[in-house]
Amino acid sequence: MAMMLHRLGLLLLCSLTLAGCSKNLSRTESAARFVDALYIEQGFAKSQVRQWLDSAVIKHEILAKIAKPAEAMPWHRYQKIFLTQQRIEAGVKFWQANAEVLRKAEQRYGVPPEIVVAILGVETFYGRHTGKYRVLDALSTLAFAYPPRGVFFQSELASFLVLCREQNLNPALPLGSYAGAIGIPQFMPSSFRHYAVDFNGDKKIDLGHDKADVIASVANYLHQHHWQPGQAIAVPMTATNQAYKAKLTTSLKPDLRLAELKSLNLTITAPLALSEKVKILELNQEQGVELWATLENFYCLTRYNHSALYAMAVYQLSQLILAKQGKTYEQAHNDNCNHCAMQFF
Repeated sequence: MAMMLHRLGLLLLCSLTLAGCSKNLSRTESAARFVDALYIEQGFAKSQVRQWLDSAVIKHEILAKIAKPAEAMPWHRYQKIFLTQQRIEAGVKFWQANAEVLRKAEQRYGVPPEIVVAILGVETFYGRHTGKYRVLDALSTLAFAYPPRGVFFQSELASFLVLCREQNLNPALPLGSYAGAIGIPQFMPSSFRHYAVDFNGDKKIDLGHDKADVIASVANYLHQHHWQPGQAIAVPMTATNQAYKAKLTTSLKPDLRLAELKSLNLTITAPLALSEKVKILELNQEQGVELWATLENFYCLTRYNHSALYAMAVYQLSQLILAKQGKTYEQAHNDNCNHCAMQFF
């Protein structure tokens, strides 16, 4: 805790220093290099980039928020934020209102409606909370006042300025999250440029209002990150002892064969193809832990947000929304599933 407070103090000190000269941000060494790079790599006029940077405001509250992300919570607190009856019911309504677009997106990209809907539910409550910060302020703050990820956010700031040029937008106007994510699906600027699609053929991409573009862009994002249609996402497990703990790592990529689960005294509660690889996920509840075998599609969800808690919230919310629709997972995807070799442990 003392280390975290010290780190936060250093970040705030850095931001205070920048805030004192925020109108001259472009004159700082790191910002000057950024200006030069945009001129060389993207052909932006240096004077224009300096003007945008000098109009940006360094936000102390953004630094405080990124130092304490929700994903740092234990699972039993995190899940209570997203797995609510209100969010489930709103998800069902969103599905019903956009059923045809969701169906067409699944046909094209292979991602089931409940997953797309759940992502939008977790990200912005189906568009209710898309962010209150100017994207220019958020990205500038994190690019130049948050050293741990300055390189990443400078790259996103560059992508944002290129995106604004492509979309004919004034960079001073778009609003988003404290991390600079945009629209109903909360795409970072680089993701917007690479994965957002015009799904209704109006020759523009609108992730703030156009549900067709929003739904298809999320589906395309997962498709491009190797979503496997009809395959499982996560399966509960039980353990007779704690031998499995030796296999817990920070990596989210599945790395264990099913046969290895038996040797670790783990039992899965649903059938899986023998060829599947899984990852052991341990989630903290108020009393004890719960165990899951997560698969490639779960890993795909973590490409949207690199957090196992996030992916689990999306998965569980998707199943609750699907159940509210009066279907089972097997009924909804019977035509796609092809698990020929099944095995229980």
